[in-house]
Amino acid sequence: MSALALNAEALYLELLRGVRSLCQADTRLVGITSGGAWLAERLQRDLGLPGQSGQVSSVMHRDDFAQRGLSAGGQTSFTFEVNGADMVVLDDVLYTGRTIRAVLNEIFDYGRPARVQLAVLVDRGARQLPIQADFAAARVVLPETQLLALARDPAGAFSFEVKNKA
Repeated sequence: MSALALNAEALYLELLRGVRSLCQADTRLVGITSGGAWLAERLQRDLGLPGQSGQVSSVMHRDDFAQRGLSAGGQTSFTFEVNGADMVVLDDVLYTGRTIRAVLNEIFDYGRPARVQLAVLVDRGARQLPIQADFAAARVVLPETQLLALARDPAGAFSFEVKNKA
């Protein structure tokens, strides 16, 4: 099997184009901890949007919370009123859909948005729930034995790490 080579910076530029087309004048960006939050921060700046992006954690609503417990990742933080908000939720990799389900539950704990759209850097398929991205910069197929994760260097440049599950 050949190694997967994905240029995360090139895909980011495609995501930037896609998110720009999803945004309206009052759209708020929300990144899922941690890779999605990194994307949201950079998109907020590159799109010239005022304020800061929000961040949402899936930890408290995960269906595997008993096995995973609390992670050291970021906590949910909205810099805007969730009720009535037009939101674009960002994630690095969409896989089973379980994280998105948990994130939606977390968002609704804070209020009822007018609309929630999903944009991802990579959609790797193999959904367990009927969840689809409104925009995906790329679609790839990986064996179940591999994990795909976004990494960020100190200068803010993105890359992907492909790891075998333990």
